[in-house]
Amino acid sequence: MDLSAKSSPAVLITGAAGFLGSHLCEHFLARDWHVLGIDNLLTGVAGNLAHLQGDARFRLMQQDVTKPFAVDDRVDLVLHFASPASPRDYLKYPLHTLEVDSVGTLRTLALAKAHGARFVLASTSEVYGSPHVHPQHESYWGNVNPIGPRSVYDEGKRFAEAVTMAYYRLHGLDARIIRIFNTYGPRMRIDDGRVVPEFISCALSGVPLPVHGDGRQTRSFCFVDDLVEGIYRCASHEGLAGNVFNLGNPEEVTVLELIDSIAALLGHRPLTVHLPLPEDDPARRRPDIGKAEAVLGWTPTVPLREGLRRTIEWFARVMPAHDPRISA
Repeated sequence: MDLSAKSSPAVLITGAAGFLGSHLCEHFLARDWHVLGIDNLLTGVAGNLAHLQGDARFRLMQQDVTKPFAVDDRVDLVLHFASPASPRDYLKYPLHTLEVDSVGTLRTLALAKAHGARFVLASTSEVYGSPHVHPQHESYWGNVNPIGPRSVYDEGKRFAEAVTMAYYRLHGLDARIIRIFNTYGPRMRIDDGRVVPEFISCALSGVPLPVHGDGRQTRSFCFVDDLVEGIYRCASHEGLAGNVFNLGNPEEVTVLELIDSIAALLGHRPLTVHLPLPEDDPARRRPDIGKAEAVLGWTPTVPLREGLRRTIEWFARVMPAHDPRISA
């Protein structure tokens, strides 16, 4: 199915009002797709899509994908991105997280099959757990604690991957899986709890930055514009059914180095407070993106310093109207 040959193809995006989902809606509209966004607004923010509501090619349906629903619109592509994604959210909603990554994935797979649509699952680097292999490549099976507090997300996504591949093998569904590594950028919620929004909102408000452990654990931060381009390429390329791709920035930095970069952009050194490491928190995280580079021709282009500058500017605009401890 060559989607590029279709006149104004149509995509259904679950989790559309979330940080990443809203950027995907924009990205596909900019390429002249019709976009049906679905979100139950549990962790998504309707305001993320307010600027798209006047576009005749866009429609938002408020719907929980774990409940029965029907779509009469044309659907050529399904992007399943509905799920709490930050530790703060999935620990607050553990059962819903498991349900949306199991029942919700089954429902959206069935919808894609009924419409003859391509399917892309948003998975996560969390399926690698606390990895014994570094950097992590797609053939690595991971090291996950199935009964730890983070397992509601880790194992939920591992099930989602398994059922997606079952649909591919049993029904011939054109399904692809992307494993997303730490992504950041404008529209992250102030109370998201992930390290970039937490550090930026605390630094801007003069609150000490919460550093878990000694701060020498590493992450690889990918700016949202780079990620959505990688997702678009994975979704639109032909002949990729059954493939799994890591999408992330292979530049590995420690939490302390992230603070240094934020401090340099702000022009002052924020105060820090050290807290215990969360249970099962991985010490190192870095993607091997060789497959995405070779097959999709994709590699991140936005340097960390530039991405942080854009993110800080966005937070500085939205924070005056909000206490940093309150959801944006």
